[in-house]
Amino acid sequence: MSNFNLLLVKNSQIEGERILLRPVSFNDAEDMFEYTSDEETTRFLYSPHKDLEQTQSMIANYFVKEPIGKYAIVLKDSNKMIGAIEFRVDDWNKSGDLGFTLNRKYWGNGYMTEAGKLILELAFKELGLERVHAAHDVINGASGKVLLRLGMQREGTLRKSEMIKGVLADSAYYSILKEEYLNAGKKEQ
Repeated sequence: MSNFNLLLVKNSQIEGERILLRPVSFNDAEDMFEYTSDEETTRFLYSPHKDLEQTQSMIANYFVKEPIGKYAIVLKDSNKMIGAIEFRVDDWNKSGDLGFTLNRKYWGNGYMTEAGKLILELAFKELGLERVHAAHDVINGASGKVLLRLGMQREGTLRKSEMIKGVLADSAYYSILKEEYLNAGKKEQ
């Protein structure tokens, strides 16, 4: 286990102002099915889930099987799981890859920006990474806006780089460097 994995396990629960990031559990199945079965929420990711068992299988085989860096986004006031955010660390170049999904009913409330900021703080202050990057389907402008709000810069487009629902899609790539993150934090103070 790398030191990065050890630190991710030690930080498997992160508290924000309105949300809590914690490991996804089997008890999240109904909340997760609420958005995995929604065609608009899953549009740029995968085909909507047809039944609860499909979501339970995804939780067991993806989130519970390899939980490091995978977080449920939970509203603190209601304990409702409204999405997931993932963070995969590449040891060899001290960088991290960010990905996320949010229940459509909670879009436009700043929850994903809050979750992203918690992950960036973990990446740069706890893990000591040098770069965090993310990508989205070029026609998914909402994800791009989240990444820009996190202080990331668009680096470019990789053409036909991701297979989404059997179709090759172009991906927009973004990143933020450690010094950019730290300098932005100084300006906010």
